[in-house]
Amino acid sequence: MFEAHFQTFEEPEAGVALTARLAALREELARRKLTGFVIPRADQQQNEYVPPSEERLAWLTGFTGSAGLAVVLSQEAAVFVDGRYTLQAAKQVDAKAWAVESLIDPPPESWVAAHLKAGDRLGFDPWLHTFAAAERLSAACAKAGADLVAVDSNPIDAIWQDRPQPPLAPVAVHGLQHAGVTEAEKLTQIRGEIAKLGTDALVLSDSHAVAWTFNIRGADVAHTPLPLSYALVPKEGRPTIFIDHRKLSNLTRDHLEQSADVRGPDAMAPTLMALAKSGAAIALDNATAADALSRLIAGAGGKPVRGNDPVALLKAVKNATEIKGTKTAHVRDAVALARFLAWIDREAPSGKLTEIDAVEALETFRRDTGALKDVSFPTISGTGPNGAIVHYRVTRKSNRRIAPGDLLLIDSGAQYEDGTTDVTRTMAVGEPTAEMRDRFTRVLRGHIAIARAVFPDGTTGAQLDTLARQYLWAAGVDFEHGTGHGVGSYLSVHEGPARISKLGTTPLKRGMILSNEPGYYKTDGFGIRIENLELVAAADIKGAEKPMNAFETLTLAPIDRRLIDAAMLSRDELDWLNAYHARVRDEVRPALDQATRTWLDQATAELKA
Repeated sequence: MFEAHFQTFEEPEAGVALTARLAALREELARRKLTGFVIPRADQQQNEYVPPSEERLAWLTGFTGSAGLAVVLSQEAAVFVDGRYTLQAAKQVDAKAWAVESLIDPPPESWVAAHLKAGDRLGFDPWLHTFAAAERLSAACAKAGADLVAVDSNPIDAIWQDRPQPPLAPVAVHGLQHAGVTEAEKLTQIRGEIAKLGTDALVLSDSHAVAWTFNIRGADVAHTPLPLSYALVPKEGRPTIFIDHRKLSNLTRDHLEQSADVRGPDAMAPTLMALAKSGAAIALDNATAADALSRLIAGAGGKPVRGNDPVALLKAVKNATEIKGTKTAHVRDAVALARFLAWIDREAPSGKLTEIDAVEALETFRRDTGALKDVSFPTISGTGPNGAIVHYRVTRKSNRRIAPGDLLLIDSGAQYEDGTTDVTRTMAVGEPTAEMRDRFTRVLRGHIAIARAVFPDGTTGAQLDTLARQYLWAAGVDFEHGTGHGVGSYLSVHEGPARISKLGTTPLKRGMILSNEPGYYKTDGFGIRIENLELVAAADIKGAEKPMNAFETLTLAPIDRRLIDAAMLSRDELDWLNAYHARVRDEVRPALDQATRTWLDQATAELKA
């Protein structure tokens, strides 16, 4: 009845093949007279999701997390992961061949400096590392008296015999009915930013920036509608887009050529070099521009100017059309969510459902809308102790049955042409414990504190983050992830530069969309997270002496009343919850079948103190 089209549940490759690959890499390094090599989990543009042809780290080590790095030396090898993936790496990586180390504290460069010897030559692919990352590696090598060597071709590619071909998904025009602003208007904004930077041109090394600027979308990577591409925007004159011509139909080529010259990827290096030979100052994005671009510009006599990509902030502030579209998408998504939550409530108490069943059902309900393009990330479906793993991905091996007495945490999202969604709900299956209700209510109070926040223009996410944690801190507990991330408009579900976290230094601007997702995770017990998306909007405060902002909640899905201890809520918090549920009922109910309407009426009934 239900099935998943957009994610799989298979275990990663392991065993003999991985051992042979490590040996083959060492032979290739010896042939190139390299002592070692650094393998990041990255493509040329530092994308969150990378095509299969770029999954070098997973192919070599078996580790499939979204962040990580490996270093292979002639006698030693290590995989570096952050706290989200420590347990996963331990299960996926062969402990006899690889040490599992920290990606953050201490960083990989400390391991490199300690394990290299004077005269060693550590190779790296300058197309897969940013300038800052290459600088850190260079300093670590220098500390050991070794050399960092930029390779002309990646040695893994030389031994990866069945490496998939690079993606060639068709590019589509993202029409003005969704984009809201023309390419010409966006280029005018970008040129204004280039003038502020005092540079002659800007390289768009982030495919999200290219897609936004030229109103195109694609399908080169999973879960994000990206056409992998670059662009060069000069201070004056026509920009150039570098993209594989095979992705372009006559329609999309005509669309692009209205505002830019269109060239193949191989033309990027000579085009940049020709500009650099004039001594041009060329702006590069610190976060996504490969070290190879800096080397190329400097080597040709130009000046690479590294900083923040100004398009990231322009893209983060949604225009009126994008805001209208995302609201439409959220109502559509809410109908699928209501059908799913009602189904879970009806079927889960039998004890027959599994985590995979839940994933397949939710995707099916979303596909039934007729508008789903993809899930915006692999659905996290964790019950019992699996729910306590923040970035849990269910596989056929880990798949757990949903049993009475469990909590089920479902974190999911959808890609629709008019908007991107991301929502988490935690549901009680059977009777929850007093501890579950206490922790859930504390998480809810933090969620409500963010949702109700009113703050001056210019406030950063770091200034708001504490609001989400205060009630957990009062009980001596916390959560180890950020409270919220930016969300794109039919682009990445994880979009910078703004976020609500201890590290969120970008001021929040009206039109930005961010998640609000505090949580609590009891190791080997259960996990709780409540997530809605929020739009930054003007706050209407009578007599305000400065511009004030507030959040408008976009997500429309019931919050499990069975897990709420109403006695712990203040009058204002209870009023917010009841008003939110009334809004969910009013906006979603008309599109539901009668059985789901009955369920929704009960799920959103007024909660009394």
